[in-house]
Amino acid sequence: MATLFLVRHGRTKANADGILAGWTPGLGLDEVGRGQAEKLGTRMAGIPVTGVVTSPLDRCQETAGAVSAADGRPVPVVDARLGEVRYGEWEGQELKKLAKDPLWKVVQQHPSGVRFPGDGGESLRAMADRAVGAIREWDARIEAEHGPDAIWVAVSHGDVIKAILADALSLHLDQFQRIVVDPCSVSVIRYTPLRSFVVRSNDSGGDLAALVPPARKRRRSRRGTADSDAAVGGGAGSGPSTGARSASSAASSAGPGRAGTPRPSTASSA
Repeated sequence: MATLFLVRHGRTKANADGILAGWTPGLGLDEVGRGQAEKLGTRMAGIPVTGVVTSPLDRCQETAGAVSAADGRPVPVVDARLGEVRYGEWEGQELKKLAKDPLWKVVQQHPSGVRFPGDGGESLRAMADRAVGAIREWDARIEAEHGPDAIWVAVSHGDVIKAILADALSLHLDQFQRIVVDPCSVSVIRYTPLRSFVVRSNDSGGDLAALVPPARKRRRSRRGTADSDAAVGGGAGSGPSTGARSASSAASSAGPGRAGTPRPSTASSA
């Protein structure tokens, strides 16, 4: 089973200013975001990445570029299905203003029923379907081309990653606001024939090298669905995990694409 490193882009000025960026063109990383991306590239320097797939938006392509900067790394491939939610009339507006819109409560409590208003506004269900479909398709393709120990990276956006994690955890989309995804954080998923495993979530500083599968020649051959089996009793773990956070981190007001872990009076964006 291949290993997916799911990365949210680094911080942008819109994040810092509490603006819902959406598909706003020309929005790259701010100084903090560039530092986050550089740090991520350093953390991943020793990891044998076989593929990098990214949202077409500038902030994601910059972050993907930092991952691909090491010698021998594959050039990022753009897949529009990993792009941000189409927020329609909400795009470019302040989150504190949007929080007064009656639709905000629906986004919080029943996101699976939300379609954002205006021309081009997308439903969160449609976003989840396209993003999850893309991730599962790429995972199968990369494993077929590079083998079951392949490691690949997908760079996307907060709400998109939350939807992918919710699917991996078999959560209804209405539960995805329970998941927190900070800028430039890493979440790790392994898909198997029977189930998917969320190995790490919202990690901004843990030891990523510990997640590299051991050399195949030193591993006992598995048959059937053994890779789909959970470790009864919890297992021994995959190594030190400082900085990792639970996939079910609660958010009392998880606005669309918030910039990081919710804090009182802090606004952020996609």
